[in-house]
Amino acid sequence: MSGRKRNPLSLFVKQQRKLHKMTQQDLADRAGVGIRFIRELEGGKPTLRMDKVNIVLDLFGHALAPVSYSDLKKQEN
Repeated sequence: MSGRKRNPLSLFVKQQRKLHKMTQQDLADRAGVGIRFIRELEGGKPTLRMDKVNIVLDLFGHALAPVSYSDLKKQEN
């Protein structure tokens, strides 16, 4: 996805997918979403359906939650 900056969410999903030795297609199949959605999620698309994001995150024992900007800055350093 050219021109898109990867965000912590996209990096997390890709890292977890690789850690669990899954292809993007494997993850899409397990989550019941399309391969295009997984590509967009990992590519850092800024607008995605939160319900689908949570379905993917649930496979890794996580969910979307509010995070303060200061916590995000700490993670970047």
